[in-house]
Amino acid sequence: MPATELERWLPQLEPIDLALGQVLYESGATMPYVYFPTTAIVSLLYVLEDGASAEIAVVGFEGLVGISIFMGGGSTPSRAVVQSAGTGFRMRADVMKEEFARSGPVVHLLLRYTQALITQMAQTAVCNRHHSLDQQLCRWLLLSLDRLHGDELVMTQELIANMLGVRREGVTEAALKLQKAGLIRYARGHINVLDRVGLEGRTCECYEVVKKEYDRLLPPCTAS
Repeated sequence: MPATELERWLPQLEPIDLALGQVLYESGATMPYVYFPTTAIVSLLYVLEDGASAEIAVVGFEGLVGISIFMGGGSTPSRAVVQSAGTGFRMRADVMKEEFARSGPVVHLLLRYTQALITQMAQTAVCNRHHSLDQQLCRWLLLSLDRLHGDELVMTQELIANMLGVRREGVTEAALKLQKAGLIRYARGHINVLDRVGLEGRTCECYEVVKKEYDRLLPPCTAS
């Protein structure tokens, strides 16, 4: 964002630690803060009445958690859970609403991010319906890597299963296939990506669709 906007924002941003599995907001709850992950990744999940869940989007340093605050809803039927521990910032909901009301370049940036996030949600729904678990896991790994500054994810198989909405045994089998292919190394909740190009070749088109839309809507330049 422009330097003048950033100067106004900085005093309103509170540094926070985001722990693995931490719930930032629950379904239907009023959101007191909007979150900006920096080294953490947050998963947006839909949870059914029987407790089953599936991920609809991931958010990292490219975005924010809590778009319903400035979109006017105030709450959402999804749940936000930290899927990879790290750090970030948070801003009070009332401050975010005031900033959005100012209009200008920040509003345009927030709306472009919202469009990119909606694209990710829609593509995730299609992917979960039509593509194999192996392809879904590759897509998930690649999207997560794009939101980190390294090539290692700290993630249990149980949490991955909850994200993808499948049984843990299915994730174990898919992860073993990728490990035998030399694409990843998985041990004690740590996933190291050894061959990113290989993962990209193994995933479905859904990853590229989402990446292109984020690159188009959120280029590395000052918002205007």
